[in-house]
Amino acid sequence: MKLKAIQPAFRKNIITYVVVIAAFILMQLLVMTGSLSSQMTGLLVPVCTYIIMAVSLNLTVGILGELSLGHAGFMCIGAFASSFFSVCTADTLTSVWIRFPLALLIGALAAAVFGLLIGIPVLRLRGDYLAIVTLAFGEIIKNLVNVIYVGRDGEGFHFAITSASNLQLEPDGQIIINGPMGITGTPNDSSFIIGFVLVLLTLVIVLNIIGSRTGRAVMSIRDNRIAAESVGINITKYKLLAFTVSAALAGIAGVLYSHNLNNLSATTNNFGYNMSITVLVFVVLGGMGNIRGSIIAAVILTVLPELLRGLNTYRMLIYSLLLIILMIFSSNPTMIALREKYSPKKWLRTRREKKGAE
Repeated sequence: MKLKAIQPAFRKNIITYVVVIAAFILMQLLVMTGSLSSQMTGLLVPVCTYIIMAVSLNLTVGILGELSLGHAGFMCIGAFASSFFSVCTADTLTSVWIRFPLALLIGALAAAVFGLLIGIPVLRLRGDYLAIVTLAFGEIIKNLVNVIYVGRDGEGFHFAITSASNLQLEPDGQIIINGPMGITGTPNDSSFIIGFVLVLLTLVIVLNIIGSRTGRAVMSIRDNRIAAESVGINITKYKLLAFTVSAALAGIAGVLYSHNLNNLSATTNNFGYNMSITVLVFVVLGGMGNIRGSIIAAVILTVLPELLRGLNTYRMLIYSLLLIILMIFSSNPTMIALREKYSPKKWLRTRREKKGAE
């Protein structure tokens, strides 16, 4: 009985892995043969970043059932913590295979720690209150990064919150974090191959959590908190676990993002509410709790604006209309009923039933 219940989920996960691997192989072949434009090639790493963000946020929003609007804040923490480490160790750790894994570990741990610290008080809230507080957290993180100045010279590290001149560095000193200017000179360690590996790692972590006893406990909290608590499920423990893992994965996305740029700064578009809302759109359009849907939505909605760039004035208008159409198609009850009625799975099942009856 248990085997029959596990098989469909296992098969679904295998299909997800196969689709991701096939897409990676296809993209690699297009890049190697020069069939992909430089514009689209430059989007490969950002697409991987957004996939990781969408899948990790789906763990909080779709699986746990809590609306978080501060996911970009955890991405910001991972990005700046890892970039700070990479810039400081660029001269000593020259091997990317040593420096970048350590940067990933630091970015993930920093985001996870903040996720745990923020989650303890915040996860006591629900609904709109939780969304507002997490949104405020994301904005606070972004604004804090923009007022921090860190430099290094022979005497060690210097910190200031007013201006770079207050660091009082020696003539040979180096400014690492320059307030709103951010961090300059982060090693360009990210690549599409590394992004693909991190996407697979994210999928393995999230899908295994969903299919485990922990995942079932988290989903029971989402479906009925009172019933879950009545059967002895530790609500606080499982909510914190899901939220912290989601934050750590967002930190990994931040590491991948920051090491693809030479100049890293915290703006509204990359680490503010715009980013959080964009990732939430990926999750909603792909389907709450649907990991494969989040991947597809992240890819389409990242690539689509670039494909429409030639239309200039009407580009964002067409993009907005397509978003509305996709939302109606994915959420409207009539459209859902039509998809179920004419789905290939239902057609195949009906055909098998007819053959069995004959």
